Amino acid sequence: MVLFPRQPHPVDSMSLWHKASPPPLETWACAGEENWVDSRTIYVGHREPPPGAEAYIPQRYPDNRIVSSKYTSWNFIPKNLFEQFRRIANFYFLIIFLVQLIIDTPTSPVTSGLPLFFVITVTAIKQGYEDWLRHKADSAMNQCPVHFIQHGKLVRKQSRKLRVGDIVMVKEDETFPCDLIFLSSNRADGTCHVTTASLDGESSHKTHYAVQDTKGFHTEEDIDALHATIECEQPQPDLYKFVGRINVYSDLSDPVVRPLGSENLLLRGATLKNTERIFGVAIYTGMETKMALNYQSKSQKRSAVEKSMNVFLIVYLCILISKALINTTLKYVWQSAPFRDEPWYNQKTESERQRNLFLRAFTDFLAFMVLFNYIIPVSMYVTVEMQKFLGSYFITWDEDMFDEETGEGPLVNTSDLNEELGQVEYIFTDKTGTLTENNMAFKECCIEGHVYVPHVVCNGQVLRDSSGIDMIDSSPGISSREQEELFFRALCLCHTVQVKDEDHVDGPRKSPDSGKSCVYISSSPDEVALVEGVQRLGFTYLRLKDSYMEILNRDGDIERFELLEVLSFDSVRRRMSVIVRSAAGEIYLFCKGADSSIFPRVIKGKVDQIRSRVERNAVEGLRTLCVAYKRLVPEEYEAVCGLLQAAKVALQDRDKKLGEAYEQIEKDLVLLGATAVEDRLQEKAADTIEALQKAGIKVWVLTGDKMETAAATCYACRLFRRGTQLLELTTKRIEEQSLHDVLFELSKTVLRCSGSLTRDHFSGLSTDMHDYGLIIDGAALSLIMKPREDGSSANYRELFLDICRNCSAVLCCRMAPLQKAQIVKLIKFSKEHPITLAIGDGANDVSMILEAHVGIGVIGKEGRQAARNSDYAIPKFKHLKKMLLVHGHFYYIRISELVQYFFYKNVCFIFPQFLYQFFCGFSQQTLYDTAYLTLYNISFTSLPILLYSLMEQHVGIDVLKRDPSLYRDIAKNALLRWRVFIYWTFLGVFDALVFFFGAYFMFENTTVTSNGQMFGNWTFGTLVFTVMVFTVTLKLALDTHYWTWINHFVIWGSLLFYVVFSLLWGGIIWPFLSYQRMYYVFMHMLSCGPAWLGIILLISVSLLPDVLKKVLCRQLWPTATERTQRRVQHRAPADATPSRDRPLLKDLLPQSRRR
Repeated sequence: MVLFPRQPHPVDSMSLWHKASPPPLETWACAGEENWVDSRTIYVGHREPPPGAEAYIPQRYPDNRIVSSKYTSWNFIPKNLFEQFRRIANFYFLIIFLVQLIIDTPTSPVTSGLPLFFVITVTAIKQGYEDWLRHKADSAMNQCPVHFIQHGKLVRKQSRKLRVGDIVMVKEDETFPCDLIFLSSNRADGTCHVTTASLDGESSHKTHYAVQDTKGFHTEEDIDALHATIECEQPQPDLYKFVGRINVYSDLSDPVVRPLGSENLLLRGATLKNTERIFGVAIYTGMETKMALNYQSKSQKRSAVEKSMNVFLIVYLCILISKALINTTLKYVWQSAPFRDEPWYNQKTESERQRNLFLRAFTDFLAFMVLFNYIIPVSMYVTVEMQKFLGSYFITWDEDMFDEETGEGPLVNTSDLNEELGQVEYIFTDKTGTLTENNMAFKECCIEGHVYVPHVVCNGQVLRDSSGIDMIDSSPGISSREQEELFFRALCLCHTVQVKDEDHVDGPRKSPDSGKSCVYISSSPDEVALVEGVQRLGFTYLRLKDSYMEILNRDGDIERFELLEVLSFDSVRRRMSVIVRSAAGEIYLFCKGADSSIFPRVIKGKVDQIRSRVERNAVEGLRTLCVAYKRLVPEEYEAVCGLLQAAKVALQDRDKKLGEAYEQIEKDLVLLGATAVEDRLQEKAADTIEALQKAGIKVWVLTGDKMETAAATCYACRLFRRGTQLLELTTKRIEEQSLHDVLFELSKTVLRCSGSLTRDHFSGLSTDMHDYGLIIDGAALSLIMKPREDGSSANYRELFLDICRNCSAVLCCRMAPLQKAQIVKLIKFSKEHPITLAIGDGANDVSMILEAHVGIGVIGKEGRQAARNSDYAIPKFKHLKKMLLVHGHFYYIRISELVQYFFYKNVCFIFPQFLYQFFCGFSQQTLYDTAYLTLYNISFTSLPILLYSLMEQHVGIDVLKRDPSLYRDIAKNALLRWRVFIYWTFLGVFDALVFFFGAYFMFENTTVTSNGQMFGNWTFGTLVFTVMVFTVTLKLALDTHYWTWINHFVIWGSLLFYVVFSLLWGGIIWPFLSYQRMYYVFMHMLSCGPAWLGIILLISVSLLPDVLKKVLCRQLWPTATERTQRRVQHRAPADATPSRDRPLLKDLLPQSRRR
């Protein structure tokens, strides 16, 4: 059960223990209790402490300016250039450009400088614009007016001028300008309500509490007279943690020391609600506020495609160096023959003859590097970034992934991992709020063995005359009546639920005594369900007012209990407690929590009967809680207060000390009973898991719930099936056998048939083998991960992983948040290195979301911490199916083709240049004109592949939804394996050979046109370049399955642009060119009939092998995707009407046709 209770303020009865002077700094330091380097002292209102109290040491803190921008006007250019040239490809091209400037190279520096300038400029403009928007937002925020108190009066000034120690007044619906300690409000009880939607997305109202000794200061004069100092921790980004204490000085000799926690802290960015005004003192300002500290981005995740791309770049860099070395060597071999070193038309000067041989060879090597450097595609990085950025909008625009109920749609927090969605092999999912709705309904409670069920429930509303109780078994006797009512009071008191103001309840206002108009607010749906459930059983929680909790009993009388302490819930203890004093003066400690945390602390009660009922409810999939209590005598209560106070005022390790105090207090309990709450399965959760398993993805459920509850949910969502044989690796079994024996026994069970039958590596389903499901709990996992006596835990881990690999599904229950991350990390770094995805909806899921390759947050009812820390966020678990099987599939197909195509077209581009050196004496003569070298990757071939990588659908969306097994075709980075990479590279080499030698042999004996002119080297190079541009563009057209008018426009438009550009470039005398070697070359080539024939013939020959390969492979060795394409094509004539949701851009692409 997940609870996030807020601790209320200490009450007046605690004053005796609070009025003690804090130990001097030296005392704390000597005792080793505190580390004062990690704390700060703030003087409220900048007032010095009274003489003799402590030394006044003024400290300097930053002002309240928020700076989310990255650059300033003076550092933008150098800083941006530095960041861009940290990328290897950009730095490489910068070096090439400098080499071209320094030495005599065959190509103009413009050929490398212009593409590099284009890439750098486009990126700088994009980043500059984004930073300008941040500057604009910062300026608006920093100039907001703020009211603060100065000399007993309200003064207005800009937010950026606030300082630590200033006392600020905030009105209703205003945003807190900095992090404040809450001093007082217009409410008599010293509370205020805030929403933190801009921080963590939680829209529910949270209650915060003023400092006990300052909550009565309601005027500016009273607040200005406050004399106090605050000691607190240094700024840290955790929104939900704060440790501090306040020393309030009065006319008395000793100051009053009060602990400060997150319930006293008002965060910058939160908004004041349902409270007229509050006063607070600034403790963190500007970039030290928790909101600003959370600006820091998460660690960068890199996709498998990006890693493959970098490896391929290294391969091509090696090819480039090899080409340069071969040509340099062959040049000096060529020149070793007589008369070849100094041809008569180019005799060397004396200085050239005397140059060092090694220096000349190195210069030539650099010149060849420059000549062949275009094999490294600099524009690929820009195209990939644009593809990822623009492609991410397809998720946010998808209407099928919009949830009407919540009004939420999918969010993309990073576009760097789009293609990783198509490579997932393991999914780790939370249960509550992810697989289930986190919409709790109270089902029953068990008190001393008797079961109680509220009998009238309709959509969560209490119907008239429905306060009766249906008994499952015999009615309790008179002796059990007291225990029954004590149980109901415990449920009414042991929680952190707030009652919404009646002014804001829809409909007519009703008497608070009736209890029927109460609207409960809590960060945990479990607590609301319990309070509403006990209301239907006759006890109604009314309000918390002035430290008194009021409840309406079944006789219609109001009972008042003074709230003394709240022992907050945490995921380690898995329980919470309250200490209250009744009107009769009796002091009770009420405790509720998971059965595993309550039963060991119980010394009395009908444990066996209640335990059996809890286990039965857990098997049915209900969430169970146990309730216990104990009476405290005044002496015990005083000891408890002293223990808690010592822990609360600690600045170091406060959580640890509070946990130790709670352990001592919550013991020797009397068991009262247990509750059962139903959390319904989310819509289509079972269908989604079934589809993911068919796609070859293994699904693991990681939850903090007990084993029986989680297992029932797994059966309901079809993770476990009727024929699944469950294997248990739990603490109970390890107690009976050693961990070593249990692991080896499980290993033998799951590997028994491995010799004769092999399980599908990707699929969790198997028809020929037993279907195994593994259940492991947190304690057993700790033993597996624990290093052995020999210092190694690798053997147990490997054995555990072998068992898991052979199980169709795994359930991990009783998991702490860090254990969830451990499981993900264990699979992530196993020898197969599978791609992992973690999905959850709560703060306890953040650690595994950050650990997995891809983290997905569900925008749920436990706040938005998971969604904020994730890479993607979706409204419901069912949307994961389309995100992976459709969007992920398309993203991977598209970007894989983009990467391979870029390398292919650059091999086609540069290999003819390499061959040309064998026919020009290795003189570094270029085959292509400078303009063609510059524009090939920027203009002539860039747009078609970009559009392909955004629009391509090799099969329809409906087909991918219906047949999840198609996901397996692209698993394990199938389209970027070495075999595919080598095929594309050799295809580029073959096409380059056809371009070059086809043109060479075709015109070897026909170099004279009809008018007697001869073809020169520029005409030859232009012919090769023309064939190449048409071939690589038509190759992409052949690979396109999903045709729209945009595809036609871009593909044929690119070819038309090349022709028009060539005609203009060679048909006009440009005044800015000192020489124009391409003048009339293109028109001269086209005026020759054989050139036309040669272009058509060479294009056909170049495309033929790829066409034959596709035809043969589709006929002889078709993949599942190709078989599906064939079936779709056969059905296409019968159904000419396109699928309603087939196009991703159906509004933009009204006329679409699939080949």
